[in-house]
Amino acid sequence: MELSYAHGASSTPLLGETIGANLERTVARVADGEALVSHHLGLRYSYSEFNDAVDRLARGLIAARLEPGERLGIWSPNCAEWVLIQYATAKAGVILVNVNPAYRTSELQ
Repeated sequence: MELSYAHGASSTPLLGETIGANLERTVARVADGEALVSHHLGLRYSYSEFNDAVDRLARGLIAARLEPGERLGIWSPNCAEWVLIQYATAKAGVILVNVNPAYRTSELQ
């Protein structure tokens, strides 16, 4: 498989790493730094805690027999769980398909 690389008009090159690798690199640099805070849910993740939660969720996706390259749709407003699934699908190689939460059930068909 050949990796895709598209670069728009900018002098700044794209990073040559996956989203998962980028998260791992950030954890190595600032493990105790705040990664995600959801005040209304009472959640606060350091980068290390966030990465651990993402890894658990990615393992769950793999255990559910989702294969790299398969698509997983999520119908959700922005929330902490959405961020976790975004990173977990990236680590598992699954393509996240975001469905507009304003859609009605009939529009999804």
